[in-house]
Amino acid sequence: MKLSTAFLLLAPAAGFAPGASYSRPSALQMSSTETETKAFAKLPASVKPGVVTGKALVDLLNHAKEAGFAIPGVNVVGTNSINSCMEAAAKYGGPIMVTFSKGGGQFIAGKAADNTDDQASIAGCVAAAKHVHEVAALYGVPVVLHTDHCQKAWLPWMDGLIAANEEYYKINGKPLFSSHMLDLSEEPLEENIAICKEYMEKFAKLDILLEFELGVTGGEEDGVDNTDIDSARLYTQPEEVYYAYEQLSQVPNAAFTCAASFGNVHGVYAPGNVELKPVILHNTQKYISEKLGNGDDKPMKFVFHGGSGSSVEDIRYAIEAGVIKMNIDTDTQWAFWDGVRGYEAKYHDYLQGQIGNPEGDDKPNKKYYDPRMSLRAGEESMAERLCQAADDLLCTNVLN
Repeated sequence: MKLSTAFLLLAPAAGFAPGASYSRPSALQMSSTETETKAFAKLPASVKPGVVTGKALVDLLNHAKEAGFAIPGVNVVGTNSINSCMEAAAKYGGPIMVTFSKGGGQFIAGKAADNTDDQASIAGCVAAAKHVHEVAALYGVPVVLHTDHCQKAWLPWMDGLIAANEEYYKINGKPLFSSHMLDLSEEPLEENIAICKEYMEKFAKLDILLEFELGVTGGEEDGVDNTDIDSARLYTQPEEVYYAYEQLSQVPNAAFTCAASFGNVHGVYAPGNVELKPVILHNTQKYISEKLGNGDDKPMKFVFHGGSGSSVEDIRYAIEAGVIKMNIDTDTQWAFWDGVRGYEAKYHDYLQGQIGNPEGDDKPNKKYYDPRMSLRAGEESMAERLCQAADDLLCTNVLN
């Protein structure tokens, strides 16, 4: 099961306004977007088709918690999987989060490209993000652009992405990416949060949301191997989350999420091999609520970091605790391959040579081995699986 919970912790600061003073938004400020023309009948007016960033992203996630649905967050490795995400979102009628990993970025740039100083990993993510900016509105859905686990040793990759955001922001008045994740969970808590706070200050100036991790997600994914981790580290304590909240809230204009582990393991496993404790989400809500004393019984917005192989019961129970996004990778990888596999099986006898098939020894097979045919089969299969995921997450028909 590829799972890791995360909390959206919004600092009590002016929402995504560079240079804004450090103050709690008034009720009037928070509701000002309601006077805008709405693109989606069921979503806040600030949320439009295309890439969602800044205040609009906060509004979208706030609404997801209030309405009781979670957004699929999907790891991608090229335009085929990217487009599958947006196609699925258009079909199920909801938002989607497109997620790039460091390895995924390198693959998008090309495995033969020079990756010295992570330049291919950076360029691939940037190129793919620009692709989404160009085409997302054509699908008529809100799209969140996110990057996945960034360990301490990988911070130069993040620095390159920040530089790309700064350049894009100067030209367009908004960031290239909606949010980034720092995964410093292997470091001591104080060091983890100190580094996150440093990066939060950079992100806040660019209207970017930070996701950070507390506790460790087990298993292995895309170069992050925690297969032999001490099981005690798979469960985050509420006190740790509150400490992080206090520290990051000191950054003006901060918005952040926290991936808090509750026994989560990357990959998909047979039932009984992973012991999830999603009650940790509910307990942490109660703890933070009591500390804040603001009367909100679900002050945090959680992210179910992963989700492949999860039971619908676990997913729905997590949503009840305020989960607003669930990451998916393993299941969509299989779905894409299954589509390609099915295509090959169906047209096997037409894929054994350029000429000659059951219809005749001189019949051409170009229309069958055209790469677009098998890739399209993969796209359709992945999109279908994502529609199923959206249904599990109660994210269908939430736009209009």
